[in-house]
Amino acid sequence: MTGREVLADVLLGLAVAIVLASSIGLLMMRDVYQKLHFVTPIALVAPLIVGLAVLVQSGFDENTGETWLALVFIVIAGPFLSHATIRAARIREEGDWRGRRTPGERS
Repeated sequence: MTGREVLADVLLGLAVAIVLASSIGLLMMRDVYQKLHFVTPIALVAPLIVGLAVLVQSGFDENTGETWLALVFIVIAGPFLSHATIRAARIREEGDWRGRRTPGERS
């Protein structure tokens, strides 16, 4: 095994550890707002580390370019998906995302 392969394996192991730790956090939290904090490392940090592992293993080639292009979309979409999730949870709980009740609803 070369040094590049070892480093790529270490990075992949780190990504797996992050996903496992965040998954345990997800299982332990009670509400959606707390759980969403543990989704971020799974959705953002772990894929970036996997992208680094691909870069270390393959160098700069077509596969690495495609991997990083996909990561750009993940990084851009992540905050929007989190915001939409929080808004949907707020609408389910409050009836309106701004925290106001809808006109015909009782408190």
